[in-house]
Amino acid sequence: MARLQCKCGVTLSNSNAPNDVELRVYTDKEWDDIINLGDSIDPVTIPFPQYDVWRCTNCERIYVFDGDTVIKTYVLENDE
Repeated sequence: MARLQCKCGVTLSNSNAPNDVELRVYTDKEWDDIINLGDSIDPVTIPFPQYDVWRCTNCERIYVFDGDTVIKTYVLENDE
């Protein structure tokens, strides 16, 4: 269980399960490896993605973690 204060000031947490903060984001290669397991796919044993990805429920910033370290932050832009 972890917490992070978003740059907008909201405290993000993955304490509750399920939650609206954590996203399961797989690269196409990771997903391909999973689905190519064929009939041996057991939902309980599907591996977690390489990186943890969190989305702020207020400003929708995206944080990408490598372990406990934020390695990328993405800010939503409005297309007008």
